[in-house]
Amino acid sequence: MHGSKDLKFKDITDKILNCFFTVYNELGYGFLEKVYENALFYELTQNRLKCIRQKPIRVYYKNEIVGEYFADLVVENKIILELKATESILKEHEHQLLNYLRSTDMNIGLLLNFGKKPEFRRKIFTK
Repeated sequence: MHGSKDLKFKDITDKILNCFFTVYNELGYGFLEKVYENALFYELTQNRLKCIRQKPIRVYYKNEIVGEYFADLVVENKIILELKATESILKEHEHQLLNYLRSTDMNIGLLLNFGKKPEFRRKIFTK
């Protein structure tokens, strides 16, 4: 049973990555993150994936809300997508995504960079 759950997430992440490369190949490099977010949202929904844009996620400290951030995209209520349009992915971006995962019940995130060359990182956070 456990393996089939992983495979299901792999199927979803494979679809997401295909959409990411489709958008990158169409638009290329140089737009603002919001443009890529809109295009990726379109592509994901065309591929029948349930997506939420700018989903608010609260950060708690000792049962008190101490902050809120907005996930760029959440796919199938399982995977957080953090989009960047920078020269390259930095460690800080990866830590940011791990913190987002830590604040939710989701444990898979994809960091997608629409930089000079397309790149991604898959992050898993086990609670």
